[in-house]
Amino acid sequence: MDAQPEPVSYICGDCGMENTLKPGDVIQCRECGYRILYKKRTRRIVQYEAR
Repeated sequence: MDAQPEPVSYICGDCGMENTLKPGDVIQCRECGYRILYKKRTRRIVQYEAR
């Protein structure tokens, strides 16, 4: 039951290329080397209960 974490897609803050990173990968754009990446929005519906 060793579940492999799935890769997450990020968008480069400089060139706009989509990068797929796995846990342990260097946070850096593979195209231009920029080190600021933004996580893509999820398509999953997320709801929180108001109290």
